Amino acid sequence: MAEHPHAALVRKGYEAFSRGDMDTLRGLMTADCTQHVPGSGPLSGDFKGQDAIIEMYGRLVEETGGTMRVELRQTLVDGRGHVVALHHTTAQRGGKTYDMDEAIVFRIVGDKASDLDQCVQDIDQADAFWA
Repeated sequence: MAEHPHAALVRKGYEAFSRGDMDTLRGLMTADCTQHVPGSGPLSGDFKGQDAIIEMYGRLVEETGGTMRVELRQTLVDGRGHVVALHHTTAQRGGKTYDMDEAIVFRIVGDKASDLDQCVQDIDQADAFWA
């Protein structure tokens, strides 16, 4: 059975993120795409537009000294423009370790991501890592 095109789009995005290929990521998002990051840390909040999202991704790499790794584990598709991506993230920062399951709910419009809602397994632990 062939992979649904929305799942393939999300998988391509995860692969590009893992390679640090921001040009490919930019091409997978609508110009006004928004990513919502939970918590109260310095990289929490709403990032609107391709430039703001790509800049936030750069800060993730910078803040973790390049140690952040994201492993896509599963995609769930509703066939109506939503993909839930389940992944596992690890990172090191300031002597602290991040090791957590996460998810992103993607809204797909046409053939691009227009909205990303990130969820974490333990919001308090995530906030402590980024504090």
